[in-house]
Order: sequence, then structure tokens, then C-alpha cells
Amino acid sequence: MKPSLVGKHFSFEADLESWAEGMDYCAVCVPAEITNALGTKGPVLVKASVNESKPFQVSLFPVGGGQHYIRIKASIRRLTEIKVGDHIRLSFVVLDPDDVKVPDDLMKVLTTEGMADAFMAIPPGQRNFIIRRIQEAAKPATREKRVYEAVSAALERRSNMKGQDGVG
Repeated sequence: MKPSLVGKHFSFEADLESWAEGMDYCAVCVPAEITNALGTKGPVLVKASVNESKPFQVSLFPVGGGQHYIRIKASIRRLTEIKVGDHIRLSFVVLDPDDVKVPDDLMKVLTTEGMADAFMAIPPGQRNFIIRRIQEAAKPATREKRVYEAVSAALERRSNMKGQDGVG
């Protein structure tokens, strides 16, 4: 992604599509002119809203050929009362993947376990995905489980870092 695009706003209208048959997974195709303006074939972290909804964080995901889609979670569809086939207005602002805040509960556990540096060494896209999964957890037990999954990812990253240094 072009660094100059951080903070840039985009908006468009499109039809909500069912993305995976038999699954409750819906997405919207990002227009080619927006994908081209982003200047990347990789994922792009954004804060989006559907039909003027409360903003939510999500990544535009690549599907090949330089095309991106944006997933619209079931909770957002319920709040905005949209369904597959509806024509929706989507707007988003591009976020800096390095500026995603680590939740306090995760940072506390990472610090206690001595894993904060290893967690921050996880590639930004993967780290942001882990953080987003924690933030999206609806139940405290699910959130706690995901915090410990994040610690496991940090442990794995630390092991890989030691292996690269010839230590281990």
C-alpha cells in the first residue's frame, strides 16, 4: 500500500454478495479504481462503515488479479438490516497497520509472560488480525482464549527469531 494513502477516505456503492456457499460469509467487491489507487495486491487495513453504520475495523482482502473484497460480518448486517443482494453504500478510511493499539488485557499478559517484544515482532498484518479477533470476541471466555492464542503466536515468533539467530 502507498504510505500516502493512510487516512485517505474512499466510498462506493455495491451489492452485498454471498461469499461462501453454505456459510454465513458475505462480502462486497471493491471497485477496480479504488483497488488500483491503493497500489497493493495485499490486504489493506481500514475502518469502514455500511450505510452510515458505526465504524468497524476490517481488512480489504485480495482475491487475485489485483482485486479486493471487504467482508461484512453478520453482526454488521444485523445492525444495518442488510441481506445478500442489497445495494449498500460502503465508506472506509485507510489505517496505518503499525498504529493498531494492543488491548490492555493482552499487553498485561504479554508483559507478564515476557512476550511483548516477540508479539510486536509478528508481521503487522498477522498481528492486527490477532488483535482484531480479540476485540471482536463477544464473550469474555472467547476473549480470554484469544488472548492466550496471541501469547502462543508470540512464543512461536520468539522461537523463530532465536532460530534465525542461530540460537535455540
